[in-house]
Amino acid sequence: MRRILTCVLLLLTGLMLRAQNVSDLIISEAVAEPDSTGIRDNYGRLSGWVELYNKSTGTVNFGGCYLTDDRTNLRKSLIPKSDLRTKLGPRQVVLIWCSGRGADGTFYADFTLAPGKTVYLVSNDGRTIIDSLAIPATLPAGLAAYKLATDIRQQHFEMVDNPEIPSPQMRNGVQASATNGELMKERDPHGWILSITSVSVVFAALAILWFLFWLLFDRQAKKKAGLSSRASRSSRGRRPSGSQDEAEVAAAIALALDMECSGEEYAAIATAVHLYLSDAVHDVEPGIVTIVRKESGWNNKTLTFRRLPK
Repeated sequence: MRRILTCVLLLLTGLMLRAQNVSDLIISEAVAEPDSTGIRDNYGRLSGWVELYNKSTGTVNFGGCYLTDDRTNLRKSLIPKSDLRTKLGPRQVVLIWCSGRGADGTFYADFTLAPGKTVYLVSNDGRTIIDSLAIPATLPAGLAAYKLATDIRQQHFEMVDNPEIPSPQMRNGVQASATNGELMKERDPHGWILSITSVSVVFAALAILWFLFWLLFDRQAKKKAGLSSRASRSSRGRRPSGSQDEAEVAAAIALALDMECSGEEYAAIATAVHLYLSDAVHDVEPGIVTIVRKESGWNNKTLTFRRLPK
């Protein structure tokens, strides 16, 4: 029981550590100079922004990490730890405004972006660079520098040279990639393959179960047959063997009974011995015949009296 609990605790600890792994975060997109078509922050201002993306399947808390555009000052802008909104779910994105006013809130950085700069995401130790995104010096206003995944399910992102129209709070990559269900529908439009596969799996499982039950009960039947056979041989082995031995035993018993018992007891015991030696019945204790003397009405003298003397 202790080993099971230890394994469960280790598993939960591993899952918790996995959920807090900030190395699964990337800077997926950044806008340095938004134009009039860009999105506005909570104060109605147009500001540059960076987009963080969680490419793992667990929740990541990026509170305590840093953002900076200066490689020599990795702790330039701290992301507060006290805000519960810093927990980013799997395959989710979050925007951080680079307005130069970090006091405006949790999702505001203390620097502004500019073309030609590189923005860094630093771990909560203040030394380890998790990810970075270089903003081209020729990036036009209103366009974004971003990383693209050729297949969003692979979670492999590469920097794209050509700037694109910003897509804030959306995953970058091939969004319309076909799922397994859609691919199966193209290959098997009528569902024959799926039906045959399902029926085959069910019948195969039933056949395996039948074989296992047959094997189990066959072994039990053989075991019971072997035990009964050994018991029969053992019981026969304990009885006198050969007609001569049986005759001698019967004669000895008859002589002893004739000397010690009356006629009716002799008859009853002889009958019991006969049945025992002929394998008709046997006593609970093998090889032992128990004789219990019991009075019966045959020995009652009053039953032989006559009313009138002759």
